[in-house]
Amino acid sequence: MAWFFASGHIIDAILVLVVGEALALALWRGRRVPLRPLLFNLASGAALMLAVRAALTGAAWWTVAVCLLAAFLAHATELGLRLWDATGA
Repeated sequence: MAWFFASGHIIDAILVLVVGEALALALWRGRRVPLRPLLFNLASGAALMLAVRAALTGAAWWTVAVCLLAAFLAHATELGLRLWDATGA
């Protein structure tokens, strides 16, 4: 089990679940809630998972930094979309 974590494959398994969740949301079409913010939320989480995977596998520091930047940008986009929808603009 330690190998599963140290190799980063646990993150691969989680990312497969995230992709499945994104597909389920896309099929559901977000009838009750806007779909785009949810997908950016999932993208943010996926980028954080990639950062964890990079750290677990000993990747270069800048790989972790790029993943964290991607997570920040996806999260900022999600917040912007939600604020835009909340103001009715």
